Amino acid sequence: MIGPGGAAKGNPKYEVMGVTRYLRYSKDRMQELIDQGLVVQTRPGTVPNRKYYLDEGKGVPVQSLWDDIPNLQAADAERLGYPTQKPLALLERIIEASSRPADVVLDPFCGCGTAIDAAQRLGREWIGIDITHLAINLIKHRLRDAYGDTVKFAVIGEPTDVASAQDFATSDPYQFQWWALGLVGARPVEQKKGADHGIDGRLYFHEQTGTETKQIVFSVKAGGTGVNHVRDLRGVIERENAALGVLITMQDPTRPMRQEAAEAGSYADAWGQRYPRLQLLRVAELLAGKKVEMPMFARNTTVAQAQDARPRWVLKSQRSHLRRAPKVSHYPSGLPPASSYYNSTLISSTIISL
Repeated sequence: MIGPGGAAKGNPKYEVMGVTRYLRYSKDRMQELIDQGLVVQTRPGTVPNRKYYLDEGKGVPVQSLWDDIPNLQAADAERLGYPTQKPLALLERIIEASSRPADVVLDPFCGCGTAIDAAQRLGREWIGIDITHLAINLIKHRLRDAYGDTVKFAVIGEPTDVASAQDFATSDPYQFQWWALGLVGARPVEQKKGADHGIDGRLYFHEQTGTETKQIVFSVKAGGTGVNHVRDLRGVIERENAALGVLITMQDPTRPMRQEAAEAGSYADAWGQRYPRLQLLRVAELLAGKKVEMPMFARNTTVAQAQDARPRWVLKSQRSHLRRAPKVSHYPSGLPPASSYYNSTLISSTIISL
Protein backbone atom coordinates (compact mmCIF):
# COMPACT_ATOMS: atom_id res chain seq x y z
CA MET A 1 0.00 0.00 0.00
CA ILE A 2 2.95 2.36 0.67
CA GLY A 3 4.02 4.28 -2.41
CA PRO A 4 7.71 3.64 -3.14
CA GLY A 5 9.72 6.81 -3.67
CA GLY A 6 7.28 8.99 -1.71
CA ALA A 7 6.53 12.45 -3.10
CA ALA A 8 9.44 12.21 -5.56
CA LYS A 9 7.51 9.51 -7.43
CA GLY A 10 4.26 11.42 -7.32
CA ASN A 11 2.63 9.32 -4.59
CA PRO A 12 -0.10 11.10 -2.59
CA LYS A 13 0.16 11.51 1.16
CA TYR A 14 -2.94 11.18 3.28
CA GLU A 15 -4.41 9.42 6.31
CA VAL A 16 -6.16 6.08 6.10
CA MET A 17 -7.29 4.04 9.10
CA GLY A 18 -5.42 6.35 11.45
CA VAL A 19 -2.10 6.06 9.63
CA THR A 20 -0.58 8.82 7.44
CA ARG A 21 1.83 7.73 4.75
CA TYR A 22 2.72 8.20 1.10
CA LEU A 23 0.44 5.68 -0.58
CA ARG A 24 0.32 4.24 -4.08
CA TYR A 25 -3.43 4.76 -4.52
CA SER A 26 -5.45 7.97 -4.79
CA LYS A 27 -7.98 8.70 -2.03
CA ASP A 28 -10.88 7.74 -4.28
CA ARG A 29 -9.28 4.46 -5.32
CA MET A 30 -8.37 3.69 -1.71
CA GLN A 31 -11.99 4.23 -0.65
CA GLU A 32 -13.17 1.85 -3.39
CA LEU A 33 -10.83 -0.84 -2.11
CA ILE A 34 -12.02 -0.30 1.47
CA ASP A 35 -15.65 -0.53 0.38
CA GLN A 36 -14.87 -3.80 -1.41
CA GLY A 37 -13.26 -5.24 1.73
CA LEU A 38 -9.85 -5.40 0.08
CA VAL A 39 -7.97 -3.27 2.67
CA VAL A 40 -7.13 -4.84 6.01
CA GLN A 41 -5.34 -3.59 9.12
CA THR A 42 -3.93 -6.30 11.34
CA ARG A 43 -4.01 -4.04 14.42
CA PRO A 44 -4.51 -0.34 15.17
CA GLY A 45 -1.60 1.87 14.16
CA THR A 46 -0.15 -0.48 11.55
CA VAL A 47 0.01 0.35 7.86
CA PRO A 48 -3.01 -1.17 6.06
CA ASN A 49 -2.42 -3.98 3.58
CA ARG A 50 -4.10 -4.78 0.30
CA LYS A 51 -5.96 -8.12 0.27
CA TYR A 52 -5.39 -10.27 -2.84
CA TYR A 53 -7.15 -13.46 -3.90
CA LEU A 54 -5.12 -16.12 -5.66
CA ASP A 55 -7.50 -16.38 -8.60
CA GLU A 56 -7.06 -12.65 -9.32
CA GLY A 57 -3.33 -12.75 -9.87
CA LYS A 58 -1.30 -14.14 -12.76
CA GLY A 59 0.89 -16.05 -10.34
CA VAL A 60 4.52 -16.96 -10.83
CA PRO A 61 5.50 -18.06 -14.37
CA VAL A 62 6.02 -21.81 -14.64
CA GLN A 63 9.65 -22.76 -14.20
CA SER A 64 11.53 -25.90 -15.28
CA LEU A 65 10.26 -27.90 -12.28
CA TRP A 66 6.56 -28.76 -12.46
CA ASP A 67 5.34 -30.24 -9.22
CA ASP A 68 1.71 -29.12 -9.32
CA ILE A 69 0.49 -31.94 -11.59
CA PRO A 70 0.41 -35.28 -9.74
CA ASN A 71 1.31 -38.60 -11.29
CA LEU A 72 -1.53 -40.87 -12.31
CA GLN A 73 -2.52 -43.37 -9.65
CA ALA A 74 -3.87 -46.86 -10.24
CA ALA A 75 -7.40 -45.90 -9.22
CA ASP A 76 -7.60 -42.71 -11.33
CA ALA A 77 -10.48 -42.71 -13.80
CA GLU A 78 -8.07 -41.33 -16.40
CA ARG A 79 -5.91 -44.46 -16.23
CA LEU A 80 -6.11 -46.64 -19.39
CA GLY A 81 -3.57 -49.37 -18.66
CA TYR A 82 -0.35 -47.94 -20.07
CA PRO A 83 2.40 -47.90 -17.40
CA THR A 84 3.99 -44.81 -19.00
CA GLN A 85 0.69 -42.93 -19.42
CA LYS A 86 1.02 -39.21 -18.61
CA PRO A 87 -1.65 -37.01 -16.98
CA LEU A 88 -3.89 -35.20 -19.44
CA ALA A 89 -3.24 -31.92 -17.59
CA LEU A 90 0.49 -32.27 -18.27
CA LEU A 91 0.06 -32.67 -22.02
CA GLU A 92 -2.48 -29.83 -22.10
CA ARG A 93 0.08 -27.51 -20.48
CA ILE A 94 2.84 -28.54 -22.90
CA ILE A 95 0.64 -28.13 -25.96
CA GLU A 96 -0.94 -24.89 -24.79
CA ALA A 97 2.48 -23.38 -24.04
CA SER A 98 4.08 -24.42 -27.33
CA SER A 99 1.34 -24.05 -29.96
CA ARG A 100 -1.64 -21.97 -30.99
CA PRO A 101 -5.21 -23.01 -31.87
CA ALA A 102 -5.37 -24.67 -35.31
CA ASP A 103 -1.65 -25.59 -35.19
CA VAL A 104 -0.73 -29.21 -35.89
CA VAL A 105 0.50 -31.43 -33.04
CA LEU A 106 2.48 -34.55 -34.00
CA ASP A 107 2.93 -37.46 -31.60
CA PRO A 108 4.92 -40.18 -33.40
CA PHE A 109 4.59 -42.64 -30.50
CA CYS A 110 1.03 -41.83 -29.41
CA GLY A 111 0.36 -44.93 -27.25
CA CYS A 112 -2.94 -44.45 -25.44
CA GLY A 113 -3.49 -41.04 -27.06
CA THR A 114 -3.09 -38.55 -24.20
CA ALA A 115 -1.35 -35.98 -26.42
CA ILE A 116 -4.05 -36.44 -29.07
CA ASP A 117 -6.81 -35.99 -26.50
CA ALA A 118 -5.14 -32.83 -25.19
CA ALA A 119 -4.69 -31.44 -28.71
CA GLN A 120 -8.34 -32.08 -29.50
CA ARG A 121 -9.47 -30.34 -26.32
CA LEU A 122 -7.34 -27.29 -27.09
CA GLY A 123 -8.54 -26.88 -30.68
CA ARG A 124 -5.39 -28.13 -32.42
CA GLU A 125 -5.12 -30.39 -35.41
CA TRP A 126 -3.16 -33.52 -34.65
CA ILE A 127 -1.38 -36.50 -36.15
CA GLY A 128 -0.72 -39.60 -34.07
CA ILE A 129 1.48 -42.52 -35.07
CA ASP A 130 1.81 -45.85 -33.29
CA ILE A 131 3.20 -49.23 -34.08
CA THR A 132 0.18 -51.30 -33.08
CA HIS A 133 -3.52 -51.52 -33.87
CA LEU A 134 -4.22 -52.05 -30.18
CA ALA A 135 -3.18 -48.45 -29.50
CA ILE A 136 -5.01 -47.04 -32.51
CA ASN A 137 -8.24 -48.80 -31.56
CA LEU A 138 -7.94 -47.52 -28.00
CA ILE A 139 -7.47 -43.97 -29.25
CA LYS A 140 -10.51 -44.21 -31.52
CA HIS A 141 -12.68 -45.35 -28.62
CA ARG A 142 -11.17 -42.74 -26.29
CA LEU A 143 -12.02 -39.95 -28.73
CA ARG A 144 -15.53 -41.24 -29.37
CA ASP A 145 -16.23 -41.54 -25.65
CA ALA A 146 -14.90 -38.04 -24.92
CA TYR A 147 -16.26 -36.11 -27.91
CA GLY A 148 -18.92 -38.28 -29.54
CA ASP A 149 -19.64 -37.51 -33.17
CA THR A 150 -18.07 -34.06 -32.96
CA VAL A 151 -14.56 -35.44 -33.46
CA LYS A 152 -13.59 -36.21 -37.06
CA PHE A 153 -10.53 -38.27 -37.93
CA ALA A 154 -9.19 -40.72 -40.49
CA VAL A 155 -7.05 -43.79 -39.97
CA ILE A 156 -4.38 -44.29 -42.62
CA GLY A 157 -2.55 -47.59 -42.69
CA GLU A 158 -5.23 -50.20 -42.01
CA PRO A 159 -7.12 -52.50 -44.39
CA THR A 160 -10.17 -51.03 -46.06
CA ASP A 161 -11.24 -53.95 -48.26
CA VAL A 162 -11.21 -57.75 -48.23
CA ALA A 163 -8.05 -58.03 -50.33
CA SER A 164 -5.95 -55.84 -48.02
CA ALA A 165 -7.47 -57.57 -44.97
CA GLN A 166 -6.45 -60.96 -46.39
CA ASP A 167 -2.91 -59.73 -47.01
CA PHE A 168 -2.80 -58.41 -43.44
CA ALA A 169 -4.12 -61.68 -41.99
CA THR A 170 -1.42 -63.60 -43.85
CA SER A 171 1.47 -61.27 -42.98
CA ASP A 172 0.66 -60.74 -39.29
CA PRO A 173 -2.22 -62.79 -37.83
CA TYR A 174 -1.78 -61.37 -34.33
CA GLN A 175 -2.01 -57.73 -35.43
CA PHE A 176 -4.89 -58.73 -37.69
CA GLN A 177 -6.67 -59.98 -34.59
CA TRP A 178 -6.36 -56.60 -32.88
CA TRP A 179 -7.54 -54.80 -35.99
CA ALA A 180 -10.56 -57.10 -36.41
CA LEU A 181 -11.57 -56.59 -32.77
CA GLY A 182 -11.43 -52.86 -33.39
CA LEU A 183 -14.08 -53.24 -36.10
CA VAL A 184 -16.59 -54.32 -33.45
CA GLY A 185 -15.35 -52.12 -30.61
CA ALA A 186 -14.09 -55.04 -28.51
CA ARG A 187 -11.28 -54.94 -25.99
CA PRO A 188 -8.37 -57.36 -26.66
CA VAL A 189 -7.69 -59.76 -23.82
CA GLU A 190 -4.64 -59.04 -21.71
CA GLN A 191 -2.85 -62.27 -22.53
CA LYS A 192 0.41 -63.33 -24.07
CA LYS A 193 0.40 -64.96 -27.46
CA GLY A 194 -1.01 -68.47 -27.36
CA ALA A 195 -2.51 -68.05 -23.87
CA ASP A 196 -5.92 -66.57 -24.64
CA HIS A 197 -7.93 -69.62 -23.45
CA GLY A 198 -10.17 -69.35 -26.49
CA ILE A 199 -10.94 -65.63 -26.01
CA ASP A 200 -9.33 -62.97 -28.18
CA GLY A 201 -11.47 -60.06 -27.04
CA ARG A 202 -14.31 -58.98 -24.78
CA LEU A 203 -16.97 -56.32 -24.80
CA TYR A 204 -18.93 -55.40 -21.66
CA PHE A 205 -22.40 -53.92 -21.46
CA HIS A 206 -25.22 -53.02 -19.10
CA GLU A 207 -28.80 -53.43 -20.20
CA GLN A 208 -29.92 -50.80 -17.68
CA THR A 209 -28.12 -48.39 -15.37
CA GLY A 210 -26.99 -50.12 -12.20
CA THR A 211 -27.65 -53.63 -13.48
CA GLU A 212 -25.21 -56.53 -13.69
CA THR A 213 -22.27 -56.16 -16.05
CA LYS A 214 -22.51 -58.66 -18.88
CA GLN A 215 -20.01 -59.60 -21.52
CA ILE A 216 -19.60 -60.67 -25.12
CA VAL A 217 -16.62 -62.90 -25.90
CA PHE A 218 -14.89 -62.77 -29.28
CA SER A 219 -12.73 -65.22 -31.19
CA VAL A 220 -10.86 -64.14 -34.32
CA LYS A 221 -9.58 -66.54 -36.97
CA ALA A 222 -7.25 -65.20 -39.64
CA GLY A 223 -6.89 -68.52 -41.45
CA GLY A 224 -9.04 -71.53 -42.13
CA THR A 225 -12.08 -72.17 -39.95
CA GLY A 226 -14.30 -75.14 -39.28
CA VAL A 227 -17.11 -76.36 -37.10
CA ASN A 228 -14.62 -77.21 -34.35
CA HIS A 229 -13.95 -73.48 -33.86
CA VAL A 230 -17.66 -72.86 -33.39
CA ARG A 231 -17.88 -75.70 -30.86
CA ASP A 232 -14.89 -74.31 -29.00
CA LEU A 233 -16.45 -70.86 -28.80
CA ARG A 234 -19.74 -72.36 -27.68
CA GLY A 235 -17.90 -74.01 -24.81
CA VAL A 236 -16.19 -70.72 -23.93
CA ILE A 237 -19.56 -68.96 -23.78
CA GLU A 238 -20.80 -71.52 -21.26
CA ARG A 239 -17.57 -71.51 -19.26
CA GLU A 240 -17.47 -67.70 -19.03
CA ASN A 241 -21.24 -67.38 -18.54
CA ALA A 242 -21.18 -64.85 -21.38
CA ALA A 243 -24.32 -63.32 -22.81
CA LEU A 244 -23.08 -63.63 -26.39
CA GLY A 245 -20.18 -65.01 -28.37
CA VAL A 246 -18.91 -63.85 -31.76
CA LEU A 247 -16.59 -65.66 -34.16
CA ILE A 248 -14.91 -63.30 -36.65
CA THR A 249 -13.50 -65.02 -39.73
CA MET A 250 -11.99 -64.22 -43.11
CA GLN A 251 -13.68 -67.17 -44.77
CA ASP A 252 -17.36 -67.87 -45.31
CA PRO A 253 -18.81 -70.13 -42.60
CA THR A 254 -19.74 -73.62 -43.71
CA ARG A 255 -23.19 -75.11 -43.31
CA PRO A 256 -22.11 -77.23 -40.29
CA MET A 257 -20.69 -74.06 -38.70
CA ARG A 258 -23.96 -72.20 -39.14
CA GLN A 259 -25.92 -75.17 -37.79
CA GLU A 260 -23.71 -75.42 -34.70
CA ALA A 261 -24.10 -71.67 -34.08
CA ALA A 262 -27.88 -71.92 -34.39
CA GLU A 263 -27.97 -74.73 -31.83
CA ALA A 264 -26.40 -72.38 -29.26
CA GLY A 265 -29.80 -70.73 -28.97
CA SER A 266 -30.52 -67.06 -28.27
CA TYR A 267 -30.09 -64.46 -25.57
CA ALA A 268 -33.05 -62.38 -24.34
CA ASP A 269 -32.44 -58.92 -22.91
CA ALA A 270 -34.47 -57.16 -20.20
CA TRP A 271 -37.07 -56.05 -22.76
CA GLY A 272 -37.58 -59.49 -24.28
CA GLN A 273 -35.59 -58.79 -27.45
CA ARG A 274 -33.71 -61.89 -28.59
CA TYR A 275 -30.27 -62.09 -30.17
CA PRO A 276 -28.37 -65.10 -31.57
CA ARG A 277 -26.16 -66.25 -28.72
CA LEU A 278 -23.37 -67.37 -31.04
CA GLN A 279 -22.85 -65.17 -34.08
CA LEU A 280 -20.62 -65.72 -37.11
CA LEU A 281 -19.31 -62.57 -38.76
CA ARG A 282 -17.06 -62.33 -41.79
CA VAL A 283 -14.56 -59.49 -42.10
CA ALA A 284 -16.19 -58.59 -45.42
CA GLU A 285 -19.49 -58.05 -43.59
CA LEU A 286 -17.84 -55.88 -40.94
CA LEU A 287 -16.14 -53.76 -43.60
CA ALA A 288 -19.56 -53.33 -45.23
CA GLY A 289 -20.97 -51.97 -41.98
CA LYS A 290 -22.59 -54.99 -40.37
CA LYS A 291 -22.68 -54.91 -36.54
CA VAL A 292 -22.86 -57.42 -33.75
CA GLU A 293 -26.48 -58.06 -32.78
CA MET A 294 -26.55 -56.96 -29.15
CA PRO A 295 -28.49 -54.84 -26.61
CA MET A 296 -27.70 -51.20 -25.97
CA PHE A 297 -24.52 -51.17 -23.92
CA ALA A 298 -21.84 -49.12 -22.17
CA ARG A 299 -18.39 -49.94 -23.49
CA ASN A 300 -15.33 -50.65 -21.42
CA THR A 301 -12.37 -49.14 -23.29
CA THR A 302 -9.58 -49.79 -20.77
CA VAL A 303 -6.82 -51.80 -22.41
CA ALA A 304 -3.44 -53.19 -21.49
CA GLN A 305 -0.12 -51.97 -22.74
CA ALA A 306 0.24 -52.26 -26.50
CA GLN A 307 2.58 -55.02 -27.62
CA ASP A 308 5.32 -54.54 -30.20
CA ALA A 309 4.54 -55.37 -33.81
CA ARG A 310 5.97 -54.63 -37.23
CA PRO A 311 3.89 -52.12 -39.19
CA ARG A 312 3.38 -48.54 -38.08
CA TRP A 313 -0.09 -47.02 -38.23
CA VAL A 314 -1.27 -43.45 -38.39
CA LEU A 315 -4.33 -41.76 -36.89
CA LYS A 316 -4.93 -38.30 -38.32
CA SER A 317 -7.49 -35.68 -37.36
CA GLN A 318 -9.88 -33.97 -39.74
CA ARG A 319 -11.19 -30.87 -37.99
CA SER A 320 -14.33 -29.99 -39.92
CA HIS A 321 -14.08 -26.25 -39.25
CA LEU A 322 -10.65 -25.97 -40.87
CA ARG A 323 -10.19 -25.67 -44.60
CA ARG A 324 -6.83 -26.19 -46.26
CA ALA A 325 -5.83 -26.97 -49.82
CA PRO A 326 -4.93 -30.66 -50.14
CA LYS A 327 -1.33 -31.50 -50.78
CA VAL A 328 -0.40 -33.10 -54.09
CA SER A 329 0.07 -36.85 -54.06
CA HIS A 330 1.49 -39.07 -56.78
CA TYR A 331 -1.69 -41.18 -56.53
CA PRO A 332 -4.64 -39.86 -58.58
CA SER A 333 -7.04 -40.10 -55.64
CA GLY A 334 -4.60 -38.58 -53.17
CA LEU A 335 -4.18 -41.91 -51.32
CA PRO A 336 -2.49 -45.18 -52.29
CA PRO A 337 -4.50 -48.25 -53.29
CA ALA A 338 -6.33 -49.75 -50.33
CA SER A 339 -4.54 -53.07 -50.82
CA SER A 340 -1.22 -51.39 -49.96
CA TYR A 341 -2.36 -49.69 -46.71
CA TYR A 342 -0.75 -52.29 -44.49
CA ASN A 343 2.69 -51.53 -45.94
CA SER A 344 4.49 -49.24 -43.49
CA THR A 345 6.87 -47.93 -46.17
CA LEU A 346 4.01 -45.92 -47.69
CA ILE A 347 3.01 -44.03 -44.57
CA SER A 348 5.21 -40.96 -44.98
CA SER A 349 4.06 -40.43 -48.56
CA THR A 350 0.32 -40.73 -47.96
CA ILE A 351 -0.49 -38.35 -45.11
CA ILE A 352 -2.42 -35.40 -46.52
CA SER A 353 -4.44 -32.52 -45.12
CA LEU A 354 -8.14 -33.04 -45.72
